[in-house]
Amino acid sequence: MTKFLIRWAINAVALYVAVLVVPGIDYIGEWTGILWLALIFGLLNALVRPLLKFLTCPLIILTLGLFTFVINTVLLMLTSNIGQSFGISFTVDGFWQALLGSIVISLVSIFMSLILRDELKGKK
Repeated sequence: MTKFLIRWAINAVALYVAVLVVPGIDYIGEWTGILWLALIFGLLNALVRPLLKFLTCPLIILTLGLFTFVINTVLLMLTSNIGQSFGISFTVDGFWQALLGSIVISLVSIFMSLILRDELKGKK
């Protein structure tokens, strides 16, 4: 349960940094909306991403893994659409903004996972 909460917090911080850094990714609302977006994003990463990686495996191999950024871009745009359907004001203006946002989210997630790796492994 603790690992889930830490991952959720990492996703929330990564999404918030993407909103702050990337022009074209906008969020209007309270901080609780970011938590809901992080939950949506995490669920999409857990459920949809493996299927997309399986279906696009030849492209991932052909591009030496760079196609995973396109998969992350699609997931970020899907998060925006699902969030808007729940009344969360999170918008991504286009593909290139989503691509840049997915790169920022990936970098922040990697950085925070390195910092919190002991907590994610379950060590004290």
